[in-house]
Amino acid sequence: MKIQQIRNATIVVEFGPYRVLVDPMLSPKNALPPLKFTQGMQRNPTVNLPREADLALLGVTHCLITHCQKGHFDHLDRFGKAWLREHQIPVICTAHDAPHLASKGLNVEALPADVGSKKAHFLGGLISTVPCVHGRGFVGSLMEHGVGYFIQIPGEPSLYLTGDTIFTPRIQEFLWTRKPEVSVVPAGGARFDVGGEIIMGVKDVLQFTQASTGLVIANHLEAISHCPVTRTELLNAARSAGLEHRMRVPHDGEKLVFTTEQPLPHSPALSGG
Repeated sequence: MKIQQIRNATIVVEFGPYRVLVDPMLSPKNALPPLKFTQGMQRNPTVNLPREADLALLGVTHCLITHCQKGHFDHLDRFGKAWLREHQIPVICTAHDAPHLASKGLNVEALPADVGSKKAHFLGGLISTVPCVHGRGFVGSLMEHGVGYFIQIPGEPSLYLTGDTIFTPRIQEFLWTRKPEVSVVPAGGARFDVGGEIIMGVKDVLQFTQASTGLVIANHLEAISHCPVTRTELLNAARSAGLEHRMRVPHDGEKLVFTTEQPLPHSPALSGG
């Protein structure tokens, strides 16, 4: 299994012949609206796509969406939609999101409505969903909470894509019982002008890593104006907590490679430093 960080929550996951694009935000720098109004109305994304992005998109066979409604353009923007339409990529999503995505002209393949309690077939393996809590309180009530995905492909490490969520007791229980070998988590500590964090920040990512028995890949960093956590800050916190051996914080464009025999990336160095 290979995982390439593109930007923010956008990654490409390779399972054998399949290349799965997750939550594509493909816009140029500053092409999207601001998300905070107390920081000079900074537009998004705050960085361009890495130079590796064009090559990474070649050969993509499927797309997987964790959430997309209520204006969550940092997981599917208009540039991502246009690219998916142009290439007629099958877009795999929840039954909840399927009508919305189909209305945008996308080639939708909806998962069964009960995929949260039962596994569904997925690229020669199995997939199930894990609920997200995309913020609490008043701000949380305005969010599209979406899902995470637990993917099990024969011959590959099990993979948990958490989606946009804070760390919750339900996720902790999932980690204890299902024991994903690799997890990809949002770590930017996103928050608006009011309210608390709507995705994991440093504290939540460390708690997630402590609860997990596998490797944690942190992304959703340094690309969106309402995400204050930096790669350096997170890496320093992981080192201080003694968790550096189980966390990776890839740069945009960086690719990590995993095997079932040894799920850690081939490079022993802590990425992102």
